[in-house]
Amino acid sequence: MGGIRASVIIPNWNGAEYLPGCLDSLWDQAAPDTEIIVVDNGSTDESMEILAKYPGIKVIRNAENRGFAAAVNQGIQAMEGCYAVLLNNDTVVQRGWLKHLLREMDTHPEAFSAASLMLRMDDTAIVDDAGDNYTILGWGYKRRDGKPASRETKGRNVFSACGGAAIYRKEILDIIGGMDETFFAYMEDMDLGWRAQNAGWVNRYCPEARVTHIGSATTGSKYNAFKVRLAARNNVLILYKNMPLLTGILLSPFLLIGFFVKWLFFAGKGFGGEYCRGFFEAFALFGKLTRRTGGMRRMGSRLRVLGRMVAGTAEYVVQKITR
Repeated sequence: MGGIRASVIIPNWNGAEYLPGCLDSLWDQAAPDTEIIVVDNGSTDESMEILAKYPGIKVIRNAENRGFAAAVNQGIQAMEGCYAVLLNNDTVVQRGWLKHLLREMDTHPEAFSAASLMLRMDDTAIVDDAGDNYTILGWGYKRRDGKPASRETKGRNVFSACGGAAIYRKEILDIIGGMDETFFAYMEDMDLGWRAQNAGWVNRYCPEARVTHIGSATTGSKYNAFKVRLAARNNVLILYKNMPLLTGILLSPFLLIGFFVKWLFFAGKGFGGEYCRGFFEAFALFGKLTRRTGGMRRMGSRLRVLGRMVAGTAEYVVQKITR
């Protein structure tokens, strides 16, 4: 592949405030066999002027905001490397980040992806995300969110890698497909990780690969109408796409409870209506999706996914009740 091993893909939309910190940190450690691709989603700020100061970067510019998923897919189509490495524009990578991710993939040939340890930008001693998990309630969540980073010393399998700072094996992307653009943004990385599991692969977490992360820099806040609606919609879509019918029937009481509790939570923050709109909007999109549950020939993979969901639920409870 033209001597390129890793292709770092950075989606950007009006991220001029964050791009210099992200690119400078990455520039310091990028090897000759690494390429950097920035996909700009029609930014109206100074993003393009900033990118012009980095002549070694490949820039793809869209006339409009096509969404995170579409931007990632454009980067994947343009890449030359064996590994696609996704990075949010509001991150700063620590020394050795990319080297550790590549080593994790070399050490685990059964892995489709590897997640980074993401730390809070305003307090790097605290975890922002240590890989993502999924529960039998139909919730995805950030592992170890809010916990001390000093305890993060061991790698492990996770449900999926957070697309904000993760590495993916390109040959598997060619088989299972890239990001589902129907999602636009939010949950598209978990959908990708679930599809990989249904196909028999695993997703890893590499605590040595560290980045600091602002979080919600593009959307402006942790909770807002746009984000709540998309998240509610995509939570339904991911279940429809990836969960086998029998598993869905088995877990239906838990899923109904989970959606109701989520509605109560967002209603308490003033977004109950947006949550309902997103939830029901999902059903109109089913016709655009292809179900990828793995089929009977992947029964072992399906059981492992269910087991990881059960384990993820237990870990979620522990995460909530412990410091």
